[in-house]
Amino acid sequence: MPKTTTIAAYAGVFLLIMSVVAVNYQPPQRTDAVANAASTPVNGNTPAAQPSVDQLVATNIAAGIAERAELPIATNVANLSVSLSAESELAQTESDIISKPQIVQPTADSRTIRQYTAKAGDTVQSVASQFGIAPSTVKWANNLASDAIEQGKVLTIPPVDGVLYVVKNGDTIESIASKYQADKDRIIAFNDLELGGLTPGKSIILPGGVLPESERPGYVAPRRGASQGAYNGGYSTINSQIARASAGNRYAYGNCTWYAYERRAQLGRPVGSFWGNAATWASYARAAGYLVNNTPAVGAVMQNGGGYGHVAIVEAVNADGSITVSEMNYAGNFNRVTSRTVSAGTAAGFNYIH
Repeated sequence: MPKTTTIAAYAGVFLLIMSVVAVNYQPPQRTDAVANAASTPVNGNTPAAQPSVDQLVATNIAAGIAERAELPIATNVANLSVSLSAESELAQTESDIISKPQIVQPTADSRTIRQYTAKAGDTVQSVASQFGIAPSTVKWANNLASDAIEQGKVLTIPPVDGVLYVVKNGDTIESIASKYQADKDRIIAFNDLELGGLTPGKSIILPGGVLPESERPGYVAPRRGASQGAYNGGYSTINSQIARASAGNRYAYGNCTWYAYERRAQLGRPVGSFWGNAATWASYARAAGYLVNNTPAVGAVMQNGGGYGHVAIVEAVNADGSITVSEMNYAGNFNRVTSRTVSAGTAAGFNYIH
């Protein structure tokens, strides 16, 4: 049996603690906004009063003393301690109340499709590097057949490498994944398709997807004989894939072909990177699917053969049928852009690549 003096000491300490808590404890002050938020029912239930850290500590101490002294009220005090702990777990609106760790929500930026306005000097490669994606992803998302980007053009920037796809009627996740060589589970997770599934007309991202050649920018459906090449007027045959290839400006700096490539890129009408000397541009353009005729139009490439040939860009078609062109390396003006007017009769004798 515990000594009477021991019991009295424990009881005295216990009563002292409870008295201090009851007399001196002041609940945290809350602003009206916080108080209103705290009293708002959640799921139909009004939240209970929230215990403070002081209350939790005091009841825990009291429960421990009561148990060690084997006081008759030990069970009641222990129950009070447990209840306050439970309330602390459930009530989380005060900054000075013990709170549970919160799950960190992932940022949505990693799945956001962004818009970017091209600046002077931008290329597909520089934009891709800026956003950490592959050049092919930039090209596919913006239907770019060339590496050149016109200043001021608004580009769509996918958040990851792959394909930006618009869902069509009859599509299934399996059919899309198969066609674009993507993983169906990644498609579902990345686009939150677990519940809603596919919706026709909705844009989704196919992470790691590959665009089929027939859907790539600049693709021209093969025509009869195109696989063997088109006749080049005595310059051998032309491979249509080479004619359509785009790898930046691969022409000799300062020549007419170098300028024509750059000017067409500025106009948003790129040409191929491997069309050779100016004399062969019309043949390569035909093999690549461009319209080539003898009718001048603003933005068209004026081309003639013979020797190395020459190319220029039509800047204006005048009322009398004459045309104004800009060009480089004409009449000995190496690496200089000049302008001239070509009479209607002379203009009719050139090819025009549209």
